[in-house]
Amino acid sequence: MTTNLDTRIETLGAARFANPAGYGFYTDDRNRVLFRSVYPEEELATSDFAAARCFEEAGPREKIYFEPSKVKVGIVTCGGLCPGLNDVIRALVMELHYRYNVRYIIGFRYGYEGMVERHGHPPLELTPERVTDILGLGGSILASSRGPQDVAEMADYLQKLGINILFTIGGDGTLRGALALSQECKRRGMEIAIVGVPKTIDNDIQYIQKTFGFSTAVSEAVKAINAAHVEAIGAPNGIGLVKLMGRHSGFIAANATLASRHVNYLLIPEKDFDLEGPGAFLEHLEARIKNRGHALIVVAEGAGQKFFNTTTQKDKSGNTKLEDIGWYLRNRIMDYFASRGMEVSLKYIDPSYTIRAVPANPEDSIFCGFLAQNAVHAAMAGKTEMVVGFWNNIFTYVPIKMAVAERKILHTKRSTLWRAVLATTGQPDELVIRCS
Repeated sequence: MTTNLDTRIETLGAARFANPAGYGFYTDDRNRVLFRSVYPEEELATSDFAAARCFEEAGPREKIYFEPSKVKVGIVTCGGLCPGLNDVIRALVMELHYRYNVRYIIGFRYGYEGMVERHGHPPLELTPERVTDILGLGGSILASSRGPQDVAEMADYLQKLGINILFTIGGDGTLRGALALSQECKRRGMEIAIVGVPKTIDNDIQYIQKTFGFSTAVSEAVKAINAAHVEAIGAPNGIGLVKLMGRHSGFIAANATLASRHVNYLLIPEKDFDLEGPGAFLEHLEARIKNRGHALIVVAEGAGQKFFNTTTQKDKSGNTKLEDIGWYLRNRIMDYFASRGMEVSLKYIDPSYTIRAVPANPEDSIFCGFLAQNAVHAAMAGKTEMVVGFWNNIFTYVPIKMAVAERKILHTKRSTLWRAVLATTGQPDELVIRCS
């Protein structure tokens, strides 16, 4: 539960230079976007009512902090691949070059690893000519990596290169790394603006309505779901099982379920379920197969982790390693029906890496452009330790501390999204063992 609702954006100092971008109008620092916390009691504990209730609106400022001819910019993409990474890179370069007249722009290759000089990944010079044709490409032209790096070594390299602005494109772990790096730079007295562009295919960054890549992921996930539906209805007692992304949050799985309209069961990390016993999932699935002759199941990757032995192993990003709920569920379903003498035809589909690697769809590409442009506006105005947000359909600036205070999840109590899922699938709200 978030306790830090201070939305004030840190700045490097007073903006003194005229904005060269030539926009017809500019956004005032005093423009605010109202938000309502789902925990209103937290707001009462915040002394600064205005800061607790409003985000700063994104947009170009009439005065900027940095003198464009002296600015040196770095861009880095971190974490897993996601549709739209190249769209963000391109939009950053184009905005910096053509609107703000910035001429020194480099990309750090292979994520934060490329910001540690001893790893030997030379930066890539980014010009309009180099990025103009990358929109149709999946992945990132800068490549990526997972895991933390030593912030002191990263600060050393930034200092050596004379970087004034760093754009970090990534999710929760990337933003935490950006915050630690910013604090190290401040400790050294380095004048650098660090601005995040939120990238998480799971859409799980708090106080950000939507992140790029999510729309594309849902569209691609629907294709897999529809294929599984065709398989399920194409055989006696057919079962389609699709595993989608979602370590802690079921947003992709829920939205793809609503878009497809074929799904009969959705299993997500936020909603507990049992497999065998009165009222549990497999009993309900058996009744469905006997009654309708087919079923389609979507499961998010982080669902059902209680069925495995607790693991303390971590991946390079510091996340607890997940067991494969997809294969586990497939095997449990097959064993269950075999024990009842029922023959089923089960097709299991995991499209995760296919989804991550595709180019952004038009909606995401447009969205990436807005995020990148607003990131440039913020950085050139001297704003730092912040991430570009989107709230109430307006682009905003969110302090990194606030964005990473807790993970955004799909609330299933009094939730219109979950209520829509239940209406679409027809599944019961609870798939847990009923106590007699």
